[in-house]
Amino acid sequence: MAHDAHDRTLVARAAAGSEPAFRTLYRAYVRPVYWIAYGILGDAGDAEDATQETFVVAWRKLPGLELAGESLLPWLATICRFQAANRLRRRRRDTAHTAEEADESIPALVDVEQQVIAAELADRIAAELGGMSALDRDIFRLCATEGYDYRAAAEELGVGHGVVRNRLSRVRTRLRGAVTETEPAS
Repeated sequence: MAHDAHDRTLVARAAAGSEPAFRTLYRAYVRPVYWIAYGILGDAGDAEDATQETFVVAWRKLPGLELAGESLLPWLATICRFQAANRLRRRRRDTAHTAEEADESIPALVDVEQQVIAAELADRIAAELGGMSALDRDIFRLCATEGYDYRAAAEELGVGHGVVRNRLSRVRTRLRGAVTETEPAS
């Protein structure tokens, strides 16, 4: 089954209340959503919390979703960015309350810069994933998010082992490029 048809079917079933369909979507996208959150927040615990919040919001909003693209990931990435931004605001507010006597202008500037960089990072990752061929997205989903090895992914997709290995290498290089372009100059 094609990835877009697979996502559309799962989204429709999950929107109708199917927990197994939602679990399948969760398993397919939890890792990329986590890495988007981690790229924004820079903290594993906060990234885990933002990831869980993303899927809670997604579960609530699925009944009204019309999947516009081929993948659910860009929509999840958008939710994740908002959840992560909320965490950054809470973090800044909490820091301001605990350090009332400190000069708050410098941390506030750093937080704003980090938010801009994090939003750009999430946009670049989502754009890179959205700009890939269906086969590349399927290979990424199976190997990077669902933990398939090259041979199992090749069998699932009906392509050769070398095709999976080479395409996954190119996908990872593209995503590394997207991440590297948003890193601040030192």
